[in-house]
Amino acid sequence: METLSLDARRRLTLAATILGSSLAFVDVTVVIVALPTIEEDLGLGLTGQQWIFLSYSLALAALYLVGGAIGDRYGRRTVFVAGCAGFALASVLAGLSPNGGVLILARAAQGVAGAFLTTNSLALLRGVYGAESGRAIGLWTSFTSVATIAGPPAGGALVEWVSWRWIFLINLPFAAAAVALAVVGRCHEAPPERLGRLDVPGAALAAAGFGLLTYGLVEGADRGFGELWWSFPLAAAALGAFVVVERRVKQPMLPFELFRRRNFAVANAQTFLVYAALYGFFVFFTIYLQFLGFTPFEAGLLNIPSSLVMIALAARFGTLADRHGPRLYLTVGPALIGVGTLVFMLVDEKSDFWTAGIAGLLLFSLGLAMMVAPITATALKSAPERYAGIASGVNSTVSRLGSLIAVAVIGLIISLVFEARTDAEDAVPIAKGQTAPELREASVDGFRAGMLLAAALAFAGAAVGAAGISNREARGEAQPPVSEQAPAPAGS
Repeated sequence: METLSLDARRRLTLAATILGSSLAFVDVTVVIVALPTIEEDLGLGLTGQQWIFLSYSLALAALYLVGGAIGDRYGRRTVFVAGCAGFALASVLAGLSPNGGVLILARAAQGVAGAFLTTNSLALLRGVYGAESGRAIGLWTSFTSVATIAGPPAGGALVEWVSWRWIFLINLPFAAAAVALAVVGRCHEAPPERLGRLDVPGAALAAAGFGLLTYGLVEGADRGFGELWWSFPLAAAALGAFVVVERRVKQPMLPFELFRRRNFAVANAQTFLVYAALYGFFVFFTIYLQFLGFTPFEAGLLNIPSSLVMIALAARFGTLADRHGPRLYLTVGPALIGVGTLVFMLVDEKSDFWTAGIAGLLLFSLGLAMMVAPITATALKSAPERYAGIASGVNSTVSRLGSLIAVAVIGLIISLVFEARTDAEDAVPIAKGQTAPELREASVDGFRAGMLLAAALAFAGAAVGAAGISNREARGEAQPPVSEQAPAPAGS
């Protein structure tokens, strides 16, 4: 191993982060295709299906900040490797689950491991590549996006021809490869600075706030917000207490000084809006394709054009943003996402997909490729290197929260519009195999209303990028200082 050059070790590290992060990202999407089969096998009901998906996403959102902070304290590569190993163990439990309760628990455990894995993969790239991290993050984005988009067709194939359990068990060889690449690609890195004690109260309050907010939005849409009104003031109280704790503790999990940096604050605000639009579109787009008559496997295959655009262009846009500044790309990219979402609203029948649907997806994909690498690089590079793990955790948390809230709210809008357009009882909006003309028209109207909100979120993200992103700061010409706290002794 001593004969490997620094460039070779960097490439091995990049490959490891791509493999490891792909595992976490694919498990967000692949389960969507498998949910009906899992429900049939384990008898979960609709609520159980929702929590199989949400328990994973919620654990990610609640622990992103913790994962970044622990990586900064104990070493990003070490925590990344531990996250990969933990993800593999949780995947075994998920694949062998005898009932829905165990599967939901396993999915939450996957989310815990995924939070440590993904935040430290980006921070590790920042530490290894330094000022050249834009292109590396672009490559990371390209290949992890391909894996994410490939998840639904791969999952559909496994569910249809093998077993739904293999969508989890197949993670094992990839996790092992990621660990091996990360170990072999170890570079000479400065020892991690231990910034005092871990902020356990802050972490607990953040997890409680995010959990209560998500619970209220998701369960409220199903059971009625009047029954679950209490979750919202409790969530607000927990998040308010989190802010108070973070301002008072000596070594906070989230240093608020970071938000004095213009690009850090703006990039994260934009991340919330744009990732809300992305996931709001993606989740219901996948369901809507099956409503139109495509099989789950076919619906997954229709994501391939998007993956090709990402492979071809994401790294290039990351490099261009490094060279010229990110503001243009963080304005035009989200705007194209919004336009593509609006164009897809013209798809009423299966045959419409081959005209308006393809055009909308191409615009959406171009905007995604233009935006995703620059927005991540801007959020990370605007923070001091010693805070890279925390900055990655903040950005990942914001993106996950945007997606959770958008999916819940857009689903609620689709349901409300559907119910207003039809008198049928127990009918499900944009349901697979729906044939009655009245129900189909109501489903299309509901889908359009939901996509209007997704497009509005994307356009709002474009406006934030245009007004707030500073190219001068991104190039290091205007960096406001962040107060540097002296690191505590290693044994504290």
